[in-house]
Amino acid sequence: MTVISVMTEVIDSRDLPLPAAVTRFVLHWGDLGSQWGVNRSVAQIHALLYLSERPLHAEVIADRLGLARSNVSNSIKELLGWGLIHRVPMLGDRRDHYAAETDIWEIVTRIAKGRKAREVDPAEAALRACTAEAERDPKISPIARERLKDMLDFVTTMSRWHDEMLQVPKSTLMTLIRMGAKVTRFLGRGKRKAA
Repeated sequence: MTVISVMTEVIDSRDLPLPAAVTRFVLHWGDLGSQWGVNRSVAQIHALLYLSERPLHAEVIADRLGLARSNVSNSIKELLGWGLIHRVPMLGDRRDHYAAETDIWEIVTRIAKGRKAREVDPAEAALRACTAEAERDPKISPIARERLKDMLDFVTTMSRWHDEMLQVPKSTLMTLIRMGAKVTRFLGRGKRKAA
């Protein structure tokens, strides 16, 4: 808790409103989170911690965002599970304080890994089981079997590509991303030459 003395009045920093840009970012990040299937409160807490200069404890987070303490507690557990925030011990305070990962690449990588584990991996496993079952079932048409194989092949290829991209050094990946249209044009030329 930061205490600010204004003339003779002592003000707790938790009572100060968030700057407009911070409020806008927190609200926007919350909206984006809900569009990505993440609870709005989870995304807002992540945004607040990401912009915070120092670790915050749950009570301050609840006060600043106007959220119920129980909601903050559950959201913090989810953010810890994603690896997007971590506990920071503070001398003289037994409460848990939290800070966000601030390396953009780490944030994106952790979110990508988490989404893949929660969405792509189960889809790939289900497609693998459906494809195997379809192969043994004479009632399944050859067209349906082929489409299941194509879907499984696509998901497996994208899953493998995802894992390979996470192994590429950040500097190399950033260079590739910055090349953007050059890579697309290069691939387009290669395609025309092959034709």
